[in-house]
Amino acid sequence: MGRIPSCPSSKEPTCHWVTRLASDVVGNKKNQSAASGDAPNGAIALLLRESKVCVVAGPGGVGKTTVSASIALEMARSGLRVAVVTIDPAKRLASALGLESLDNSPRRVEDKRLLKGGVDVKAGGELWAMALDPKRTFDDLITRLSPDAASLQQVLDNRIYKELSGAVAGAQEFTAVAKLYELSTEGDYDLIVLDTPPSRNALDFLDAPARLSRFFDGRAMQVVMKPASLGLRIAGSGTGIVMGLLKRVTGVDLFSDLAEFFAAISGMVDGFTERARGVAKLLADDGTVFLIVTTAEDTPLTEAKYLADRLAEDGRPLSALIVNQVRPQPGVKRKSVRAKAVREALGDDLSNRLASAIDDARDAAEQDRAGLEAITKSLKPVRLAVVERLHGEVHDVAGLARMAGELFPDTV
Repeated sequence: MGRIPSCPSSKEPTCHWVTRLASDVVGNKKNQSAASGDAPNGAIALLLRESKVCVVAGPGGVGKTTVSASIALEMARSGLRVAVVTIDPAKRLASALGLESLDNSPRRVEDKRLLKGGVDVKAGGELWAMALDPKRTFDDLITRLSPDAASLQQVLDNRIYKELSGAVAGAQEFTAVAKLYELSTEGDYDLIVLDTPPSRNALDFLDAPARLSRFFDGRAMQVVMKPASLGLRIAGSGTGIVMGLLKRVTGVDLFSDLAEFFAAISGMVDGFTERARGVAKLLADDGTVFLIVTTAEDTPLTEAKYLADRLAEDGRPLSALIVNQVRPQPGVKRKSVRAKAVREALGDDLSNRLASAIDDARDAAEQDRAGLEAITKSLKPVRLAVVERLHGEVHDVAGLARMAGELFPDTV
């Protein structure tokens, strides 16, 4: 009998350890997949090579950031200049790429670092990565659109602006499209991969350009852009009395801050409107594709269906569906570990526990098979990739390369 593998670590799913142990005992090395063998992963690779922007959406906990990074890595390996942008506040992407941290400016992952992880990029291929910082992106945008240094400083010092740009809720969607526009027009990248936030609101940024245009074109905005008119309206209302009281109590002159803020950004309206239209055009372009990542479990599948429906409502087709972390069928049958030779080698107790674990792994694989069948029947994706659950967590370039090998088996 071969050496019995060590017990599973906290990072390795039990079903994988069961398969390794049972295969070693009975001599069966074949790992049967629960995934469909004809999933057209190669079609996804071709799609990405012909695209300019890849938006990756999906619920939390499905490996979306890892998939985004693996996509970027594979496209860079194939010779493209690629930037991957994450909105994930955790440092998972930086860690996986072997970087101490990422900030609001793209950083190139050196070729020697990729080669150390087993990835040899073709000529022209480059991998860049960044983590979106909403506050810095707001500041950079204001800097670009300000007509002069005085207007810029007036906005940056304004209390209203500081609150707006520093707010987490709602800021990501605007800053994501702002950064996307900046990278697409100035970055000279062949492909930009955007890893969206893990929530039902992940696709809210699709509406951001239209909302921004409506805001600046609306009648209310035209009023507030005239500080004198705004002042007369507020001062002559109950609001003026309240603001006066707040100023005496807190020392904060909210009306003055509002008036100064709108006066300062009045010279930037054309710039904001132009960018909003540019982003809307970019998102509607055939070169922008939308991928949804999910697992085959019930809750993530429900979220994935919601996101796909949201895309359809906006007239944007789902370009590809990636079902990640699919639990595979164990590589051996239950009766194999109940054989006399196996029971004699392992003992009845371990043999029984192994048989029970194989039952659990088989049931989990069957659940995922059913979930996969249901989601493909519901969404009818044009392109589908099914990725088995990997051993352990992906925490370095080698792990990302392994994931890329699962995503694009015909290209790696």
